[in-house]
Amino acid sequence: MNSLVIDLFMCGVAYVILIYFVATMTKNSLKRGNSNNDDGDGGVENLTPPKIDLPPGVIWPSDVPKKSKTPEPADF
Repeated sequence: MNSLVIDLFMCGVAYVILIYFVATMTKNSLKRGNSNNDDGDGGVENLTPPKIDLPPGVIWPSDVPKKSKTPEPADF
């Protein structure tokens, strides 16, 4: 039981030291003022949706031809 307490205590100390170093390194990078709203992925921003090639006979709902409001006269 005594060695378990020592091991837990040593793990706790190592955890505190690790968190301290991570916090100090993060604080330095935040002070530099990287506030240019850059997410860092690079490349050219393209906001147009991709053109998907559909099989023959399939159309997008937005490409449906407009129907006329007046019904066609029926021949009897």
